[in-house]
Amino acid sequence: MPRTDLVERAHALLPAMIDAVEALVTVESPSEDVDACAAVAQTAVGILEGWLPEPARVEEHNGRPAWRWGPKHPRVLLLGHLDTVWPLGTLARLPFSNDGERLRGPGVFDMKAGIVQGWAAMALAGITEQSGVGMLLTTDEEIGSHASRSLIASASSGAQAVLVLEPSADGALKTARKGTSWYEIDLTGRAAHAGLDPERGINALLAASHLAIATTGWADAAAGTTVTPTILRAGTTANTVPAQAHLVLDVRAWTADEQVRVDRAVRAWQPEGLPVAVEIAGGIDRPAMEESTSADLFIAAQGQAAVLGLDPLHGRSVGGASDGNLTAAAGLPTLDGLGPVGDGAHADHEWASVTGMAERAALVAALLPRLLSP
Repeated sequence: MPRTDLVERAHALLPAMIDAVEALVTVESPSEDVDACAAVAQTAVGILEGWLPEPARVEEHNGRPAWRWGPKHPRVLLLGHLDTVWPLGTLARLPFSNDGERLRGPGVFDMKAGIVQGWAAMALAGITEQSGVGMLLTTDEEIGSHASRSLIASASSGAQAVLVLEPSADGALKTARKGTSWYEIDLTGRAAHAGLDPERGINALLAASHLAIATTGWADAAAGTTVTPTILRAGTTANTVPAQAHLVLDVRAWTADEQVRVDRAVRAWQPEGLPVAVEIAGGIDRPAMEESTSADLFIAAQGQAAVLGLDPLHGRSVGGASDGNLTAAAGLPTLDGLGPVGDGAHADHEWASVTGMAERAALVAALLPRLLSP
């Protein structure tokens, strides 16, 4: 199908979009480095000048910088993050590059290209602060969004729709995400000499092993629920009964009910034959983003893609979580994966499609006025 005027205008913006992506990628922003995140947020403020009629701003919330544009309580919220998983110095090994078809560099796919697509979409749609659209970019998404959760809740509180600019899944939008739960479990027994009097000890390592094996019974393959022991630490010396053990569990589930079921199982577990003390930290982290929360928005996006002459849109359920889980759990219509087409999130081969940037910017630009209409 021929390109529409909106898609043509998006393609005309590509040189500026690519420059903006390069400017963001070359300011490294690992989540753990607050100063680096503040620097990329200020860089983003400067880049946006000239794109929209009003300036962006950087706010501080719970000790973390957050980039914002538009009203504090918009009707439509564009949501993303500026932090990445890549440590400072990665650019020396993986520099930004553009071969005309793909952009490469740390954080280009997850999710700095998506941020620029959001800016371009607002510019293409003629959005102003009076339009009812706002944009929030946090800086702690990759480490759980704990500092920014209250800000996300506040910014989305009056929203009719939340559009998440996280990367696509092989081009598909993300219509459902598993919820995540994390548990750090400390077991305390009693040390003893493993050769002289092991019977006087209470082996915390054995108790943790029993717990790890028990977790296999809490998973539910039919429901898509996984319970995975990921870290087990115990012991001090080779001839001492371990008095301490530390076990970490990763839980993923498609529904809130499944997360609650597993949570109850974790907390109800009792050691048998080994009287260890058990302390549990953590719990349900990001609730599941269930497909019902994205259904209407996905249909709207499919319709706009057809109008624009773009390839048909597909939806996909994915195991990873994002801040879209938080807005969906609050009952807000949420559509995720509207960011770049590409591959390699958190991997050396990370890349974003140049053509895909224009097409997805046009898609979001077409969605905005539809979502704002009475």
